[in-house]
Amino acid sequence: MTDIPHFPLSAVVGADDLKLALCLAAIDPKIGGVLIEGPRGMAKSTLARGLADLLASGQFVTLPLGATEERLVGTLDLDAALGEGRAQFSPGVLAKADGGVLYVDEVNLLPDHLVDLLLDVAASGTNLIERDGISHRHAARFVLIGTMNPEEGELRPQLLDRFGFNVALSGHTLPAERGQIIRRRLDFDSDPAAFCAQWAAPQAALRARCTQARERLERIALDDETLAQITERCFAAGVDGLRADLVWLRGARAHAAWRGADTIAEEDIQAVAEFALRHRRQQQSPPASPPDQGQSAQPSDTSPGQGQWGDLPAPALPTGARREVPAWPKKP
Repeated sequence: MTDIPHFPLSAVVGADDLKLALCLAAIDPKIGGVLIEGPRGMAKSTLARGLADLLASGQFVTLPLGATEERLVGTLDLDAALGEGRAQFSPGVLAKADGGVLYVDEVNLLPDHLVDLLLDVAASGTNLIERDGISHRHAARFVLIGTMNPEEGELRPQLLDRFGFNVALSGHTLPAERGQIIRRRLDFDSDPAAFCAQWAAPQAALRARCTQARERLERIALDDETLAQITERCFAAGVDGLRADLVWLRGARAHAAWRGADTIAEEDIQAVAEFALRHRRQQQSPPASPPDQGQSAQPSDTSPGQGQWGDLPAPALPTGARREVPAWPKKP
């Protein structure tokens, strides 16, 4: 049985801030994942699945709501350990997600101890299982994507803070953009393979851009000047703890790599400011120097391979939190 392909991220209309946040988290998973807030029907899972295609493994694993701790971390067979002198490990969700995307829908409805454990492993990249003096350790490096509808309950502040980025989706979409979304979804549902083939070139370019950014990442210095700017802004925002500073610094570096730059610039710091501060800011005030808040993405008459999310082979593209929406391709 052939798996149905994922809806290409390059073909997603709108949600430009979220697409950027997801790509940056894929470039540097140490950012700590992305928490997506928004009402139902906003294609949150579609975006998360599309991200998996940009990673080497293409792995997409979902953690079900009713999962137990053993289902999450895996189990050790103690009888095998005693009889054979070695621990028999049965992998859980964390092992299966290694190298890919771990998606947690309605993360605010998961038991707190599972969310805490999940975030611990996401931050360390390693899962350690210990049972009666026997232990097993394995790599668990994945991009963590959590979604939640705030109307169904909040996430505890201590857990909310541990997500690297936070992006909110609005349910109020402009009519022209809504039309594009529906048309593309209908075409995908009608013939997924043909639709993905139509978007193969921009999707391949987006994948290559993320790969190049990951390769460039470690060569970009986390310099003191950038750190000083970020720490001052975090202090001004009244955030508790130091996690925001670290996430913001990593995010700015990932954005510089995304641009194809060799150093972090002011535009990189600003591009990820709201991602890092939204769920940590003590006083709900607008972020300093917001980029082009008055402009909204409008549909145009471009085809696949054109526009900000299609024309990606050149690494140094226009930057900023706002990105143009690729238009619905015209029919021949």
